[in-house]
Amino acid sequence: MSSASSYGPWLPPVAGAPGGPPAPPGRPPADGGEPRWAPSSAWLALLAAIAFAIFGAVVVGVVGALFGASFRDAPPAVNIVATVVQDGAFIGAALLFASRAGAVLSAQFGFVRTRIVPAIGWMAIAYLGYGVLSLVWAALVHTHEKDNLPTSLGVNESTAALVAVCVLVTTIAPIAEETFFRGFFFGAMRNWRGPWPAAVLTGIVFGAIHVGSAPAVFLPPLAIFGFMLCVVREQTGSLLPCIALHAINNSLAFGAAQHWTAGQTLLLMIGAVSVTMLVCQPFVSARARAA
Repeated sequence: MSSASSYGPWLPPVAGAPGGPPAPPGRPPADGGEPRWAPSSAWLALLAAIAFAIFGAVVVGVVGALFGASFRDAPPAVNIVATVVQDGAFIGAALLFASRAGAVLSAQFGFVRTRIVPAIGWMAIAYLGYGVLSLVWAALVHTHEKDNLPTSLGVNESTAALVAVCVLVTTIAPIAEETFFRGFFFGAMRNWRGPWPAAVLTGIVFGAIHVGSAPAVFLPPLAIFGFMLCVVREQTGSLLPCIALHAINNSLAFGAAQHWTAGQTLLLMIGAVSVTMLVCQPFVSARARAA
């Protein structure tokens, strides 16, 4: 386990870290210290993630073409695999640039336990705020567009495609995007001007990164959602509530896009949150440890 001091002397002691001031009430102490990532590394990691994602998508497309798939009009299987590779690119970029500051600690990405009741409270506050502001935005722009990502990935082509896209949207995407944006990007940007400017910038980037996968009118609400997730991350000291809330939101969107009943969507939400938490569990600890 690396100590906080190994991340460089250019930042002041962090609340909850050895030698630093006490952690704020309700925030779990970071035994390995808050991340000492340079703010510039957030932007470099973002560019690297985009480059990795594009390269990965091209490779998947070429491999698909070698097996008879159309490169220009790729089948669902190719699109789904390419999207999974792109999600992996974001995690890979986060780990790559985090490692430049020293040992990579899962706790510094936010994979730590937190109190459940306050976490649920902050999740509810954040989602309520996001919902209200999204409704205001929809009223201002008079939008009636719907999310077409599941359809573009081929959910209507087969049951296998439906299941694969469902898993991708409700479990893989929340883990990958939260690890990068609220885990690394927000963590690095906090070292620039503190949490609130970092939350605003992270929200804007989170909305902008969805260009091409979501209608342009959806980008401001996505930016708001990204900001609210940063609030949850900051107030709970953990990435787990962010992943859970992201999974809930994507499950609601997926269920609505597929015209599922309220009961079916609720089951999807419960399943998505359960699966994401199980996947994250090996990396979670009350104390920091190497990722």
